[in-house]
Amino acid sequence: MNVQVLIFLTVRWSEIIFHGQVPGTWRWMLGVSAVPAVIQFVLMLLLPESPRWLFMKDDKNKAISVLSKIYDLARLEDEIEHLTAALEEESQKSVIRYSDVFKKKEIRIAFFAGAGLQAFQQFTGINTVMYYSPTIVQMAGFRSNQLALFLSLIVAALNAAGTIVGIYLIDHVGRKKLALSSLSGVILSLVILAVAFFAQSSGSSGGLYGWIAVLGLALYISFFSPGMGPVPWTVNSEIYPEHYRGICGGMSATVNWTSNLIVSESFLSVADAIGTGTTFLILAGMAVLAVGFVIVFVPETKGLTFAEVEQIWKKRAWGSGYNTNTESLLVQGDQS
Repeated sequence: MNVQVLIFLTVRWSEIIFHGQVPGTWRWMLGVSAVPAVIQFVLMLLLPESPRWLFMKDDKNKAISVLSKIYDLARLEDEIEHLTAALEEESQKSVIRYSDVFKKKEIRIAFFAGAGLQAFQQFTGINTVMYYSPTIVQMAGFRSNQLALFLSLIVAALNAAGTIVGIYLIDHVGRKKLALSSLSGVILSLVILAVAFFAQSSGSSGGLYGWIAVLGLALYISFFSPGMGPVPWTVNSEIYPEHYRGICGGMSATVNWTSNLIVSESFLSVADAIGTGTTFLILAGMAVLAVGFVIVFVPETKGLTFAEVEQIWKKRAWGSGYNTNTESLLVQGDQS
């Protein structure tokens, strides 16, 4: 639960306790918010167990059944062999600690790529837009609370629709290309937002530029949600060796939520201090940095096995001195 929601609920429940009643509007809102949680709970009961966990519990037949729903026969055999070898290797190793992530060069590079993606996901402003979209709409000149809420609901709907599109695109376009195209659109939409707010602050055609700001918000979500929404999470599930996957995934998620806290807590203060237009320009600058980061540090993992991705990191860590036939894998990973 994020800090804003926690504070919001604390204030509201304090009012409820001291006034002794729940307003009808708040009863409705709290009830509606429970619906997604119930749906998620029911659907999670239908999820199969992780194949890796089933292998660890010596239930290989069920693990193979789960994997067969994901991979074709040729890939299935490779995954079973890799999973078996990885678990045998893991059983012979000691427990991984946080400090171990930074001791091995190839793991350190992989974590830098994964954590960097998670940080840029937040520093390009996604949760600022999601948390404060009604406030941003009102900043754009729409003073009606009902209209601001309605427009922010449209933004949320675009986010949901874009995520569904991203599920399709991520395996057809590839992680790296999808992230880069997403960031290109994010930069464009943030610049549109900045221009709209600069124009409003100068007193030019308030109504027109208010709608341009709303258009910028809609474009931002439409570009962000299919790409930079799912890509960081997908890449982080693919780039770490089996023995480091759990701890590196957890550490990168911590980077994500820490970045989220920084951006969401500072947005309104920064916007008040230097102006909303300038704030959106700063976010656009972060998106430009994110483009460079993805190009330089993030490999394409589409269609690669965990073993192949691990070879990519070893090649990047040790260069031509690493004596394996991984050069073709690196090319495949970066250009597929």
